[in-house]
Amino acid sequence: MRVDFYQLGGASIDSVLAAIAARLQQEQQRLLIVASDEAALARLDRQLWDTGSTFLPHATAGGVDDARQPILLSTTPDAPNLARNIAIAAGAWREAALAFDRAFFLFDEGQLEPARLAWKLLSGRDGVERNYWAQEGGGWAQRG
Repeated sequence: MRVDFYQLGGASIDSVLAAIAARLQQEQQRLLIVASDEAALARLDRQLWDTGSTFLPHATAGGVDDARQPILLSTTPDAPNLARNIAIAAGAWREAALAFDRAFFLFDEGQLEPARLAWKLLSGRDGVERNYWAQEGGGWAQRG
């Protein structure tokens, strides 16, 4: 299981999530995006519709077609769409993410301490590969 920590710099969490979702869609992989509340889900929903020329099919969890959605937005780490990838945009690590093949944990400066704690808690865990990414020069640089 791979966990990618993304420390956000100048980019918005919504645009970074849209880029991750687009990349996974190109690879024909499903994604569950977990946000903290309904307002965050609504903002992410708008961002995924407004990604420009790329259409990112998605829905907010709770609908009758959840199982068919390649990208599902939710406030819980349950994946009725059978996603093997989870993006945590809620600011707090969720142990349920370890049931996925890959987790994207996004955080900003205000969430640095919880992210450090999650990094430490995952250290030495069997089958967990950690990667740390930070924004640098308009792109992402791997730091750990």
